Amino acid sequence: MDYLLLAFSGVVIGLFVAVPIGPVNLICIRRTLAFGPLNGFASGLGAAIGDTVFAIVTGFGLTAIAQWIEGYRTYIELIGGAMLIYFGIHTFLAKVEARLPDSLASKERGRSTLVRAMASTFALTITNPATLLGFAALFAGLGGIAGGHPSFIAASFVVIGVGIGSALWWF
Repeated sequence: MDYLLLAFSGVVIGLFVAVPIGPVNLICIRRTLAFGPLNGFASGLGAAIGDTVFAIVTGFGLTAIAQWIEGYRTYIELIGGAMLIYFGIHTFLAKVEARLPDSLASKERGRSTLVRAMASTFALTITNPATLLGFAALFAGLGGIAGGHPSFIAASFVVIGVGIGSALWWF
């Protein structure tokens, strides 16, 4: 069992999940342009943490959590949809002006802190149950979790790789 290969598989899975342009990536891009690269990176890191949580669920085979998510799928989808509508309306109505990153702290008065940027993209990522299904497919296709002999150690290497791969996209 080659742990380096498992970690590399995880990095590939993380990149596959992070690269497609969707609502979360568009929010991260917008924040990068509006608030500077650090805010955009923090937003991307929130999404990467969400991806890592799904990798943990998938990698360790926590079917109870997956079933819980499936059981509350409608509620999770409604919350995620409401958040997307809120962010869409907020983005549409926001007054956009070119600003230097140094002047952002005084102009925003704490409205777009790095923690908030990270937390909001984490929440959007984690409220998408379809991501769990995508992870299951990617783990089956690329992860191979220890070539038929799954172990928590092998799953750990893949999960760490996913976190690294997803975060790498935002550098």
